[in-house]
Amino acid sequence: MRTSQLASAAFLILCLASLNQIASVEAQRRPPSSSNHTRALTRGEVKQAEARLAEMGYGNGHNALIAFQKYEDRKVTGQLNRDEFEAIANATAPQPKDSGYKHVEVDLDRQVLLMTDDNGTVTKILPVSTGSEKHYSEKGMSGLAYTPRGRFRVYAKIAGWRKSPLGLLYYPSYFSDGLAIHGNPSVPKTPESHGCIRIPMSAAAELYKQMPVGTIVLIYDKESFVSAKDWLQKREQ
Repeated sequence: MRTSQLASAAFLILCLASLNQIASVEAQRRPPSSSNHTRALTRGEVKQAEARLAEMGYGNGHNALIAFQKYEDRKVTGQLNRDEFEAIANATAPQPKDSGYKHVEVDLDRQVLLMTDDNGTVTKILPVSTGSEKHYSEKGMSGLAYTPRGRFRVYAKIAGWRKSPLGLLYYPSYFSDGLAIHGNPSVPKTPESHGCIRIPMSAAAELYKQMPVGTIVLIYDKESFVSAKDWLQKREQ
């Protein structure tokens, strides 16, 4: 082999060695692989997430995760994965808009219901589906599927099933002109009702017991919250 060829070969080897060294350094600088985010949760981690959801007031089961995802404005999948586990671990318990007295709040933007105790502390968060705000015409009736904003009181209740003109209601608690908070087998991710506030069937009977006639219900979106504290002050005077 000629001297020039030997020199070229040596130069090529040096270049390859340099490239390998650069590649090795770059690999060390790269962030950790995303495999940690796709790694399946252990049974212990699942129990940890479930316990944390319950501690924050979301309860247990599938609806707890749905309510959490709705409240935190996350993609509503109902699936507990690594990303959801980390979000749950870093989350704080929901807080009501009003405080200091027992009431129910329905956040139309988040599509969740918050139940509070006598001190105004949130004790239960449920996923809901409210009025779709679309016009409907069915079963000989027509109107706008609208859930009113404002402050209301539960004025009537029916235990078990109630047949209404537009369908069956499970343990309804009425708050305004025939509209009720009630159980329904279908609680979509988005507003889909005729105006009522649908909650999961599994929670309907218990929530019914916790909302006696007279219970204050606050329904709001980001632009329409109204406190009911002045109601309480007038009642106490």
